[in-house]
Amino acid sequence: MSKERKVRIKTLLVALVMVTCANTGDLLLKRGMSRIGAVEISVVGLSQALRMAMLNPVIWLGILFLTGYMASLMTVMSWADYSYVMPVGAFGYAVNAMLAVVFLHETVSIHRWTGVFVICVGVLLVGQTKPTTVSNPPV
Repeated sequence: MSKERKVRIKTLLVALVMVTCANTGDLLLKRGMSRIGAVEISVVGLSQALRMAMLNPVIWLGILFLTGYMASLMTVMSWADYSYVMPVGAFGYAVNAMLAVVFLHETVSIHRWTGVFVICVGVLLVGQTKPTTVSNPPV
C-alpha cells in the first residue's frame, strides 16, 4: 500500500472519529441545556445556569465527547492539510441535521436540507484530493 493511500485511509478514519465525537457531544450538550431551560443574560441568570450545568451529567458526557473531538482534530491536523481536514469534517453538519430530526424532533426546512446537500457535495469533492500537500507526509 502506498504512503499516500495510508495517509488517506488514516485521515478519513480519524475524521470519522472526529465527526462522531463532535456530533455526539453537541447532541448531549443540547439535551442537557434543554433540561436546564432558557438562560437569562444577567449575572444571576448566568451563575444559576452555570451551577445547573455543572451538576448535569448529560452536559459532562457531552464535554467528554467534545474533548474526544478536540483530541482527534489535533491528531489529524498533525499529518493532513487544514484545507483538507476542515471541509471533510464539515460532513458533521449533515449528521447534525439528521440527529436533530431523529433525537430532538426538530423540523428541518427544505432550505436547510439544500444547504446540507451542498455541504455534502463539497465534502465529496474535497475527499477526492490528497490529504496532504507536503512532500513527505508522516505515516
